[in-house]
Amino acid sequence: MSILALYSNKGGVGKTAAAVNLSYIATRSGLKTIICDLDPQGAATYYFRVKPKLKQGAKGFVRGGQKLYRSIKGTDFDNLDLLPADFSLRNLDIAFDALKHSRRRLAKILAPLAAEYDLVVLDCPVSVGLLAENILAAVDKALVPMIPTTLSVRTYAQLLSLCRKKDYDTSRLHAFFSMVDRRKKMHRDIIAAVSKKYKGVLQSFIPYLAEIEKMGLYRAPVAAVSPRSEGARAYDNLWRRLQASPGFKLS
Repeated sequence: MSILALYSNKGGVGKTAAAVNLSYIATRSGLKTIICDLDPQGAATYYFRVKPKLKQGAKGFVRGGQKLYRSIKGTDFDNLDLLPADFSLRNLDIAFDALKHSRRRLAKILAPLAAEYDLVVLDCPVSVGLLAENILAAVDKALVPMIPTTLSVRTYAQLLSLCRKKDYDTSRLHAFFSMVDRRKKMHRDIIAAVSKKYKGVLQSFIPYLAEIEKMGLYRAPVAAVSPRSEGARAYDNLWRRLQASPGFKLS
């Protein structure tokens, strides 16, 4: 089983849209996939038409085991399940902090899923605390969406600095550009500069498109609603680039 996180220490960068679409695309590759919505706002859960509720809330999540399994829901798509969000997940940092080996708790919670799933996709909330450290310790890869703006690039640099300070393997991180408007010179210039400066930037970007914004209306992945659209092709390309990245093995 491989664990993939869609993570950013900045909000509003297209993280959930990427998590939802990549989860769906993974199933078309024959992978039994589960998307875990760790964001208490529950956007990924909403997209899949599931009620945002975990049995016993964050306490049940932290305990894992059968309590976690009983919260898993099917989606409208074959081979794709969902562990829904719950508003109580806003307290995960506190819950982890009260436990031994607090920075490894998420990995322990997710480990039993290997018996049933090939891929776990984490849709992560904006966090730079203990939950973020748990995510970075648990994953095989973390995809970090960046808008081609100065502030978004700045937060990515801060994330890399945090990883080095905490001794997390930065080769597990891959950035990609999201909400890109190639007509804007600033977007083109930032993409070129960042791709040159940082290792691990995938040569793939997600355009700023109305069809992606409409996911909230259709409540389904773009690749399912419009499989031949520009947005679907962009997510397909991102998935291929991820598969080709070193150290990401899928059974």
